[in-house]
Amino acid sequence: MQVHLLKSDDELAAVADVLLQLRPQYTQASIIAQIQKQRLSGYQIAYVLANQQVLCVAGFVVGEKLAWGKHVYIDDLVTNEQQRSTGVGKFIIDWFKAYCIEHNCQQLHLDSGIQKFPAHRFYLRNRFNIASHHFSITDLAAK
Repeated sequence: MQVHLLKSDDELAAVADVLLQLRPQYTQASIIAQIQKQRLSGYQIAYVLANQQVLCVAGFVVGEKLAWGKHVYIDDLVTNEQQRSTGVGKFIIDWFKAYCIEHNCQQLHLDSGIQKFPAHRFYLRNRFNIASHHFSITDLAAK
């Protein structure tokens, strides 16, 4: 297994297929277009590849905030359904920890839907803390 950083659009189709398992509201074409758009603002993709198969994908940004200092925020993290509980998730989280240290980031962050209990157990096992409640308004046009 090896972690790769997405370098070109040629890699997008295989990565998009796995990301669609997390974001089924997209089609392959629309998720690729959205990834290309977000890459213009610093969005990066790391993925685990073994035997020419994408095992795990993580979309992330490196940023700076008053609250966190320099940090990595993982926007999207999904392990291919056929590869869950094989250690690939821990493999990419360990890679992110090393990436943060290498890039002088003080913290590593992500959000997880409140209903994703297996993911929460995984994050807690991998040294993540439940650090806050995330609040959002998702229907700004409504009154």
